[in-house]
Amino acid sequence: PMIASVFFSFTEYRLIQPPTWIGLANYRRMFSDALFYKSLSVTSVYTVTSVPLGICAALMVAVLLNQKITGARVVRTVFYLPSVVSGVAVSLIFRWILNHKFGLLNYGLRLLTITGPDWLGNPRWTLWAFVLMSLWGIGGNMIILLAGLQGVPVSLHEAAEIDGASSWRRFWSITMPTISPAILFVTIMSIIGSWQVFTQAFIMTDGGPAYATLFYMLYLYRNAFTWFEMGYASALAWVLFLVIMACTLVALRTSKNLVHYEGA
Repeated sequence: PMIASVFFSFTEYRLIQPPTWIGLANYRRMFSDALFYKSLSVTSVYTVTSVPLGICAALMVAVLLNQKITGARVVRTVFYLPSVVSGVAVSLIFRWILNHKFGLLNYGLRLLTITGPDWLGNPRWTLWAFVLMSLWGIGGNMIILLAGLQGVPVSLHEAAEIDGASSWRRFWSITMPTISPAILFVTIMSIIGSWQVFTQAFIMTDGGPAYATLFYMLYLYRNAFTWFEMGYASALAWVLFLVIMACTLVALRTSKNLVHYEGA
């Protein structure tokens, strides 16, 4: 399939007719396609905001759940369960939560005498509603970071405590370096996932309003299965592959001085 998509990206292919070779025309078309740039912009902003926010939230929850509390296993399961719920079900739930008239979020804000915005109808707020919604699925990253936290040697903390190091100092000097490989892993996986957002936008807003949630995958889907421009969609898919690969390489290169591996 990947080899076939490479071939189709150099053709004009509308499914009902055989593909016609057009060379680099599909790739040149992107330079004049306003919706291509819009989808890149929307997805880039979403990635830059949702990935750090999600990792920080997952790390905070992991640290809290790493404490010795009653019913810790049950609480961990509760936090993890949302990450395995169907994307369609989550999208339908959040359409109700974010409804500006009778949604749960704006109802809670009204109790605080705050007028909530039209989360899914105002272009200024819609993308931020998706960023907020992304926190629903931090359970997967939380489990990975929790496993990393539980692998931190207790002896190191005990030695640092004897030397007078505060809890905050122990966290930054011992815990963070030790779990840095886990943080790098969840960062890369989160970046890849953020560039593949589709279900939420398709179900909740269909790219609107005013293309405010036209994520790259949604635009690719429209070209392929709404407008039947399989050649152009294949070219978009390969550009997405290159963008994700570039983001991954940047993350790996910049992590050399930040990630500490055991025994290295």
